[in-house]
Formats: sequence, C-alpha cells, structure tokens
Amino acid sequence: MVRMSSVDLEQRLSFEERHTLLGVARRSIDEGLRAGTPLEVDVAEYAGQLREMRACFVTLRMADDALRGCIGSSEAVRPLVADVAHNAWAAANSDPRFDPLRPEEFAALHVHISVLSPLEPLPAKSEEELLEHIRPGIDGLLVQEGSQRGTLLPAVWESLPDARRFLYEVRRKAGLPGNYWSASLSFSRYTAESFD
Repeated sequence: MVRMSSVDLEQRLSFEERHTLLGVARRSIDEGLRAGTPLEVDVAEYAGQLREMRACFVTLRMADDALRGCIGSSEAVRPLVADVAHNAWAAANSDPRFDPLRPEEFAALHVHISVLSPLEPLPAKSEEELLEHIRPGIDGLLVQEGSQRGTLLPAVWESLPDARRFLYEVRRKAGLPGNYWSASLSFSRYTAESFD
C-alpha cells in the first residue's frame, strides 16, 4: 500500500524503487540477525532516486499490527538506499522501547517505509501562530530545543487528528513538557511518501 502526504510528483518513487527499498530493508534486518551488522549497500549498484541524499523512517510491525520498532533520519545524511538499510536494522535492533528482534520473529515482520521531503522551518512567535501553519493529515513535525528533538510522522495524524494534541505529543516526544514554549524552540515540517 502507498500513502502520499503532498509529495511532489517528481519526488515520488516508482513501484520498482519502492519494491527495491522494501527488499533492502528486509535483507538488512536478516543480515543483522545473522551477522550483527546491517546490510552493506553498494550505492553504485542502484539507480535514480535510490542514490539521492534522502531521509527516511523504517517502521516495523508484527502480524497483529503491534509496533515492533521505528527508527529514522529526519535529515538526509546518506543515499536513500543506504539510509533504508541502516534504519531497518536500527529499528529491529536499537529502538530503546523494545528488546532486539529475535530471529523467530522475522517471518511475521511487516516493514513500512516513509521517505521524507526536506525539512521546512516553521518560524512562529506563539503556539497559535504555529498551529496556523501545521497541515493536519499532511505534515510531519520536528521540534528542537537545544539538544532535545523529537518528531511525529504524517501517519500519526490517523491516531492524533487534532493539531493542538499533535503539537503537544511531538514536544513530549522531544522530552519536553507537552505545553512547553520558549523563544529558542524551533519547529520544521515535512511531508512523506509512505509504503509497505
């Protein structure tokens, strides 16, 4: 299934690119379970957008839809195919909310990938001004205060449809009080192309 949240037509991945990324994610988790490290990706073997510097999140769920891990990059730090490989194994092995994935869980694992657009800063002098710029159902939101940061992907709107509550929860994810505000608090939004 593919879900879009206002992604530029030129940035959308082809069916083949999505299929390749899902395969890379599964191979990386499998490699990690066998060898303890993620799949080593030779970026030169891939074409098109898979080689571009893009950020992604990889979410893992079990057959009963229970969350099993979610790790990602909010800013592009490596080619997309390498980011998927890295984040897939990190979601399986390093999400602090869960024990590392066990080999016997792998067959029932469901992989979901969200490829992010570049961050767009949202300058605002108040919470009310910020709320005017957040697009429910479309925007993911990143909050930062000093070294503390947190993000909620656009897919989270399905369970948190109220913009004020979404904002509250993204601040909590950053380790801040839900109603926290300061002049140094910064927000950025992004969209995502999500598929599984």
